[in-house]
Amino acid sequence: MTPWLYDLIMIFFAGLLVLINGFFVGAEFALVKIRESRIEEMVEERRPFASTAGWLVERLDASLSACQLGITMASLGLGWIAEPAVAHLLRPLIVSAGITSEILVHGIAFTIAFTTITAFHLVIGEQAPKIAALRRPETAVLWSAMPLKIFYYLSYPFMAALNSTTAFLLRKAGIQGASEHEIPHSEEEIRALLMQAHIAGELSRSEHRLINAVFEFDELICRRVMLPRADVVYLDANDSLANILAIFNQTKHTRYPVCDGSLDKIVGVVHIKDLIGSSCETDFDWRSVIRSPQYVPETMPVRRLLRQFQSTRQHLAFLVDEYGMVSGIVTLDNILEAIIGPVEDEFDDEQPAIISEGPQVYQISGNTSMDEINQRFALKLEAHDVDTIAGLMMARTDKLLVPGERVELPGATAEVLEVKGPRATRIRLTLSEPPPDQKGGKHD
Repeated sequence: MTPWLYDLIMIFFAGLLVLINGFFVGAEFALVKIRESRIEEMVEERRPFASTAGWLVERLDASLSACQLGITMASLGLGWIAEPAVAHLLRPLIVSAGITSEILVHGIAFTIAFTTITAFHLVIGEQAPKIAALRRPETAVLWSAMPLKIFYYLSYPFMAALNSTTAFLLRKAGIQGASEHEIPHSEEEIRALLMQAHIAGELSRSEHRLINAVFEFDELICRRVMLPRADVVYLDANDSLANILAIFNQTKHTRYPVCDGSLDKIVGVVHIKDLIGSSCETDFDWRSVIRSPQYVPETMPVRRLLRQFQSTRQHLAFLVDEYGMVSGIVTLDNILEAIIGPVEDEFDDEQPAIISEGPQVYQISGNTSMDEINQRFALKLEAHDVDTIAGLMMARTDKLLVPGERVELPGATAEVLEVKGPRATRIRLTLSEPPPDQKGGKHD
C-alpha cells in the first residue's frame, strides 16, 4: 500500500470519528433537553424507538456517562490518527514551495493539520450536532436511542468501573454523589421557564397569567380576597319574610349573613334556595332555614379555606381579626376569582375594578388589592399591614382621604375621585410608563 493511500484511509477514518463524536454530542444534549413527559407521550403514540429513548432517560446518569465515554474515545482517536495523516499529505506541498528546513516543514504541516482538524471537530463534531439536538430534541433522541443503547451495553463494564472510581473519590473529598439532574426546579426557576415560554410564544398571555396566579394562590391569605365588612349585605334576624324577600329582589345574591342587628352578632347564613316558593301569606318562618356560621381567622391561607369549603359544603365564611371582630366575609367565588380573575354573573352590575381612561391613565376601585395592581401594571407598591390601594394612600398621608387628594407612588400618581364615608371608593392612577400590555407582547 502506497503511503499516500494509507494517509487517505486514515483521513477517512478521521472523518468517521468526527461524525461519531457528533453523534454522541447530539445524543447527550438531546437526552438533557428532552422532557420525560414528552417521552411518555411519544411512547403512547408508538413512535419508533420511543421506548428505547425512555429506557435511556430512566438511566440518565449512566446514559450521559456513555455519551461522555464515546466523545472522549472519538476525540482521542481523532487526535491519534488524523494529525499525522494530514501532516504527511501536506509535507510534499510544503517542500515543493521551496521550504527545505525539516523543523520548519514539520512545524508548518503540524500547524495546518491541527488547525484544520480542530475546525472540523468543533463545527461538525461539536457545534452543529449540539445546536441541532437543542432545537429538535425529539428527533435527535429517537434517532440516537438504539445505537446509544447498544454502545451502553458494550461499554457498561468500563463505565461501571469508572463510575465506582468517581464515587469513591467524591466520597473521600466529602462530596455527595447525587446527580445534578435529580435536583428539582425551584419555584423561581419554574417561573423563569414560564416567562421564557411566554416570550417565545408557547404560552399565551392568559395562560401565563393563570399559571402565575396558581403559584401566588398558595401564599394568599383570606384577608386579601375578602369582601370588607362595610360592603357586606346582611339580613336582620328580626325582619319579616316580606322584608327579607325585598332584600333578595334588590341585591340578588345567593347567600346572606343573618345577624341580630349588626355583624357583631351573627346568627348564621341563609341560602336563597331554601326560600324558593315561600310566600308572605303563609306561616313559614324563614329563620328555620338559617345555617350555622363558620368563622376563620383573616390570616388563614386561602388554600386551607378552600379545603374547608369542600369538606363542609358551606361556601361562606366570616373572617375574624386579632381582636375577635368580624372584618369581612369570603365566599367560594372570591377564592376562584383570585385564580382566574373577576367573573361577573347575570345579576352583577358593579363597575369593573380597573377602567382605562386613556394612555397610562386608569380609574381604579379603592378596594383593589395592591397585588392585582402590581401584577397588572408591573409596579412595586407595598406597605406594612395594608392590602388595598386606598389603604396604601392613607398609610402615605396618615389621614382620611378626601376628593382631589394626590399621592405620589413608585411609578405612578394616585388621585382620589370619590369618597363614601371614611373610604375612598374610586381612584385615578396615572402611570409614569406604559403598562406591559401597551408595550406589545403575546395575545391571549
